[in-house]
Amino acid sequence: MSIGLSNTKHFLQIEGLSREHLQSLLAAAKNNLAVADQRVARKDTLAGRVIANLFFEDSTRTRCSFETAVHRLGGEVFTLAASGSSASKGESLVDTALNIEAMGVSGLVIRSTISGGPAMVAKRVSIPVINAGDGRHEHPTQGLLDLLTLQESLGPLEGRRVAIVGDIANSRVARSAAHGLAILGCHVVLIGPPTLVNKSHQEMIKFHKLITISHDLDSNLRDLDAIMMLRLQTERAASYGVSSDYRTLYGLTMERALRLKTGAVVLHPGPVNRGVEIDDAVADEFGGTRILRQVTHGVAARMAVLEEVIRLQL
Repeated sequence: MSIGLSNTKHFLQIEGLSREHLQSLLAAAKNNLAVADQRVARKDTLAGRVIANLFFEDSTRTRCSFETAVHRLGGEVFTLAASGSSASKGESLVDTALNIEAMGVSGLVIRSTISGGPAMVAKRVSIPVINAGDGRHEHPTQGLLDLLTLQESLGPLEGRRVAIVGDIANSRVARSAAHGLAILGCHVVLIGPPTLVNKSHQEMIKFHKLITISHDLDSNLRDLDAIMMLRLQTERAASYGVSSDYRTLYGLTMERALRLKTGAVVLHPGPVNRGVEIDDAVADEFGGTRILRQVTHGVAARMAVLEEVIRLQL
């Protein structure tokens, strides 16, 4: 079920986006790649504007990527974490956001342990809100960068077959990616043990007929155009749903990687637990691995989202 807003000035989730809107964002992100990796000078879209990152959950890639994206757009940015802020004194996420808005910032980027946290803030503030990951709900800019990475390697995604493997139950990345892939006409198979891929995902499957479930990684390998490996989210109690043979059944070893279709792409949103969901050799040496390319695309994708929501504010 959608917990976002219909107000298009915010960017809260992939679910519910039209194919045209999603393709427009991907095109804008692609156009930003030269700026993102410093082949051309930065833009001035955010000149004179300040963006506030409210990151109330740990992050490396997403936080630094948003900071870099703001700088590449000519703006200024500051990041507030729960530790060291009034959140540690009991101030709510909404009250914190309202106070930051009152300082004259142009937009809020919010990462929260609360599913729907950014949506709650969006209902109360008058400036754009971007969801940088909320609980088990969605991580829409990650979904966008994943789609961009796949398009770069595979071309149009309609009719392609992509597996998302691992801790689906706790993964907001999986939700955003699955929705985005299905919107673009891609066949998505969610793979993992029954404890982590189960009937709780039937609503998403019902919404998108192109999404299916499997508990057998090996039987799917030869049909895949791409595979996304997920980290086991022990901070969300994933360890209680994992048996000791998890790596044997669901780890992407080099032997498994070599059984993928020729030209298949390997993704991982990070952080990587090497030797669990993916082996060192696959992460570092396999020709189809695009893990670091995803990081570069993250800056370009977040630039595109920032540009869209700020333009809608003008």
